Amino acid sequence: MPTAITPAELRSFITHTEGSVTPKGVAGLYGRAEMLARMPQSLQRWIVDRASSSADEYMGFIVEPYAFFLAYEITDTDAAERLLPEGYRLVPTAMFADEAPRHCAILGAFNVRASVFQGARVELYVIAESIRTGLLTWVICDYESNTINYDPGEGFSAATTERAIVTTAHTGDVIVDVRSAERPNAVAATASVPAGTMHPLDQRLWVEGNLSVDYGGRLAHEGSEPFGLVFDPAEMAQALRIPLDAAQVEANTFGAEWRADAPFEVACFPYAQHFLTTNYPRSTPIHDEHAVAEAVRAQVSAAV
Repeated sequence: MPTAITPAELRSFITHTEGSVTPKGVAGLYGRAEMLARMPQSLQRWIVDRASSSADEYMGFIVEPYAFFLAYEITDTDAAERLLPEGYRLVPTAMFADEAPRHCAILGAFNVRASVFQGARVELYVIAESIRTGLLTWVICDYESNTINYDPGEGFSAATTERAIVTTAHTGDVIVDVRSAERPNAVAATASVPAGTMHPLDQRLWVEGNLSVDYGGRLAHEGSEPFGLVFDPAEMAQALRIPLDAAQVEANTFGAEWRADAPFEVACFPYAQHFLTTNYPRSTPIHDEHAVAEAVRAQVSAAV
């Protein structure tokens, strides 16, 4: 069977993913998550372990159009490596296929709708390779969000931001203005979408990397497992490459002590991206493009 997802399969997968996310479902879970956040983390993990074994395996996860990414070269590799969980090493990479690889951190800002939360998020990733599996991995080392959250290191939490704006203007600009209410994390950036052109993405980073996502820094917890996403690999074929002179980063304190001051790449996805992921972080056997395409087909068949 060919790897490529057919248009009909993609429409079915999108319909299935979108249909799994409802305002009523999100609203019902918000209060429960805030209640869980007040419990000791040991009890939270006990509840999560049992919930993950009894709940539906996957939840819908939709990243809205104009997700925005800044790639920075890591200048202090020792500091960045200290953020990684055991069993990872830094490897050079880049967002776009023809860019010179380098040790990098990526800041992503996006609006997301999922079965369990909805809102704006900014996430800081250190890109590393799993020594055990060989998979390139997006290691989430920090984040801020205006909705409920869950990570292995800190468990459930309510919104962490005093301001969380990820939007667009009629001028064609992407506007990001996010400030934490709990930490010195802040980012303010503007980028011109019309100045960008669609350009091939580095497939190892965007396809393989999304099959292995883990937590590091304050978010890490011993024993937690990397998790993967189910998606059409073609969604990661290309994105808008925005020229550096068409993007203004007025402030960005995320990882500022161990990365370059200015980004070396700016990317934007001008369309929605549809994913399924496990309800709680846990490993999957999906390790390559063929397997993730087959997982999409399996979800489409099960939904019929």
